[in-house]
Amino acid sequence: MIDTKPAFSTDYHPQTDGLAERMIQTMEEILRRFCAYGMEYNDHEGYTHYWVTLLPAVQLAYNPSQHSTTGKEPTLV
Repeated sequence: MIDTKPAFSTDYHPQTDGLAERMIQTMEEILRRFCAYGMEYNDHEGYTHYWVTLLPAVQLAYNPSQHSTTGKEPTLV
């Protein structure tokens, strides 16, 4: 019909799902780089923020990026 094929992996075992595992590694690397400068940061107005407030921005930056294996955005896989 729409040329889709279901893929299954084991629950609570992301190592069996390569795409999910790679996405998690990428997110960890991005957050690790942000946290290398400290667990909190001050914006240009002097307000203090913590790393957890960066998660929506990291997700927004990652979602439109093209995956090297599939050639598609994560939201399209």
